[in-house]
Amino acid sequence: MRYSVSGLAVGVGGIVAAFAIGDVAAVLLGIADSFLSPSALFLGTVATATSVGLTARLLSERKKMGSPEGVTILAAAVFDDVLGIVVLALVVAVSRAQGTQTAAEWSHIVSIGAKAMGFWIFFTAAGLLLARRLTQLLKKLHSMTTIASVCVGLALLVAGLSEMAGLAMIIGAYIVGLSLAQTDIAYELQERLRSLYDFLIPIFFCVMGMLVDFSAVKGVWLGAMVFGLAGIAAKILGCGIPAWFTGFNLRGAIRVGAGMISRAEVALIVAGIGLSSNIISPEVFGIAVSLTMLSTLVAPPLIVWAFQGGSGLRVAVREKPEEEIQSVTLELPSAELAEFLVSRINRAFRAEEYFVHRLHTDTPTWQIRKEDISFTIIQDDRRVILNMPVRYQHIARFIVLEEILNLSEFLESVRKMQSPQDMGTELLKGAFD
Repeated sequence: MRYSVSGLAVGVGGIVAAFAIGDVAAVLLGIADSFLSPSALFLGTVATATSVGLTARLLSERKKMGSPEGVTILAAAVFDDVLGIVVLALVVAVSRAQGTQTAAEWSHIVSIGAKAMGFWIFFTAAGLLLARRLTQLLKKLHSMTTIASVCVGLALLVAGLSEMAGLAMIIGAYIVGLSLAQTDIAYELQERLRSLYDFLIPIFFCVMGMLVDFSAVKGVWLGAMVFGLAGIAAKILGCGIPAWFTGFNLRGAIRVGAGMISRAEVALIVAGIGLSSNIISPEVFGIAVSLTMLSTLVAPPLIVWAFQGGSGLRVAVREKPEEEIQSVTLELPSAELAEFLVSRINRAFRAEEYFVHRLHTDTPTWQIRKEDISFTIIQDDRRVILNMPVRYQHIARFIVLEEILNLSEFLESVRKMQSPQDMGTELLKGAFD
């Protein structure tokens, strides 16, 4: 990816700045006693979280997802997620170590932290290395519903092992999701689990809201607002400065920083872990929720404003051509026949063990994947458009050609069948006796 270096710099900068400012702000505002107190560490970790779902939707609506800033934000979000989970692992380990003894020795804290990091590194490496083999094994179940259920069970299993190792359960579940995200069943899993997602997400946000003790937050609402603004400034500066040093101008740096502001589910999960473990107080939990609410309200208008105007790069860069895509358009007599042909093509690809996923777009679009091979089929009224990488085009062409020949034979057999009028007469004969 062209902007992966910028994404790495932005992700690291955002994590370091947000954690440092969040930790320091917690002490200066009197929320925590010291920089290493559990409350300060957890608020620093909450400040590091980034949720780019809102940003991605805004950029997609304005057709800015492919812009240098949009690509950098998405790349930075990946690094931010991974590094944020690592920070959470260390903070949970240190906080629990402090909770087991009045004056936690550094050797004990380092030992717990090393154990936590060892678990993270081992299972992450194992997951990434074994993901494709696991996918091949899961495919033998021949049912995506069953495969999705097994994957959820696997996520819960690794989450439980993570808890036993002294880490938060989200870390184990995240490792499984990260490992499966790049496999060819990723979109199918997402589709099968959509109903579960839609059912659980409102419950999650409702429960998080119910955990807020407004009477406890009432006395520190001013501190909560200041902490929220500090968290927003930390992301803008921590992500914007590395963006400026990696080729963006001031406008582009502000765009990248604004795109990394929003916090949502991860920040709430981190705060919920601290509250449920009795590591932070309801007052501190309320402050963490205030940061999430404030950043979610500030981010959209700031992003819309920031993405107005010209280029965000200091020097215009010629984009490297991506992998060449060959496009073939088939014109059919009617939209109904085009739909019928697409259904046969999709069925043929499934028979060859490809995964066919219907994308949520206005124009009917299907993505077809198998390992590293990916095709796209679009039905635009009477036209069927096939987009395919040049190096794999022969595969798609032969499969589609075979289906067209089969369709020709099918239409020929239709012509030879009994007259539809005669068939209708036969069906109605005696119907009203």
